[in-house]
Amino acid sequence: MDDRMEAYYANVVDSVGDGVIVLDNDGVVTLVNPAAEEMAAVSRRQALGSPFRDIFKGEEALNEMVAKTVATGMSVSDHENIVLKRGGRLTPVGASTSPLLNSRGERIGTILLMRDLTNVRELEDAVRQADRLSSLGALAAGLAHEIKNPLGGIKGAAQLLEMEFPENEDLREYIRVMLKEVQRVNLIVEELLALASPGRLKLTKVNLHRVLSDIVLLQRRAVEEGRKVSIQQYFDPSIPPILADESLLTQLFLNLIKNAQEAVGENGMVKVSSRVLSDYSMNQKGERRARMVAIEVADNGPGIPAEVLENMFTPFFTTKSKGTGLGLAICQKIVSEHRGMIKVDSDPSRGTVFTVMLPLIQ
Repeated sequence: MDDRMEAYYANVVDSVGDGVIVLDNDGVVTLVNPAAEEMAAVSRRQALGSPFRDIFKGEEALNEMVAKTVATGMSVSDHENIVLKRGGRLTPVGASTSPLLNSRGERIGTILLMRDLTNVRELEDAVRQADRLSSLGALAAGLAHEIKNPLGGIKGAAQLLEMEFPENEDLREYIRVMLKEVQRVNLIVEELLALASPGRLKLTKVNLHRVLSDIVLLQRRAVEEGRKVSIQQYFDPSIPPILADESLLTQLFLNLIKNAQEAVGENGMVKVSSRVLSDYSMNQKGERRARMVAIEVADNGPGIPAEVLENMFTPFFTTKSKGTGLGLAICQKIVSEHRGMIKVDSDPSRGTVFTVMLPLIQ
């Protein structure tokens, strides 16, 4: 093979988005492309000439696959069970190994292909969550309508009672408590109906940055007395207006920014930023693929415990004494109605980041 063809094939392998690692018949690494370097958190210089098992110490499932192909020449694949623990992060990968043959059909090594499944897993989680919400929705709608009628009767009766006791302040106070609690139940019912009702988006061209700036402006003044919370904005000016429901997006981001403000302590910081995502795109039948825009609401609070993180978007799950546990479920519904995704990442050392991904449809 001449040098020109060799350089051409090297460019092809380096440009592939999947990780490619080639071993000789002794299991020593002879080729690593940039995608594999990133997944393995190892440089080409470190990897070349080293035994594969030394580079991937502790990755038992992957080592077993490679060892099987090196020993027998069989092709093996696993797209469910392999999670790389490299460079301080967990990366789910789909892996396949196959024998490398020369022109005479002799086995001269083993090829390992790895695909980062992080985005796939996130999409699967989003679909599962949406299915769970839709099944809850039908139940919630019926329940909310059944509660609303007797609630109206209780409220009317309490207001009539209040008029009957103009002089008795103690009794009037009890009635005021009743009315306040009825109002609270009514709020929960309204939120349940918002969660259950089918979406009717009023689509207009929405300037995301204006929506976010207006919320930030209001929330800077709304922080409780005596607490200093800094809100910073970092927006990508290249993001154009998108087709969306402005009032619903305002409700969504107001909820996320308020939550972030409540999560931080004295002199806390909330960061609101936007960027275009290069590794996500969505398409519908008959439409071009749409890139996605990500809006991140990050705080430097204490982070969210793992058991809470798992139930964040579950209706009625809340850690707040006065919360209904429906706020984030409604946020997720708004995002899914816009054909987007919402995810949360939290760590005690860094705080919490909520990321909303929306199709960049104009």
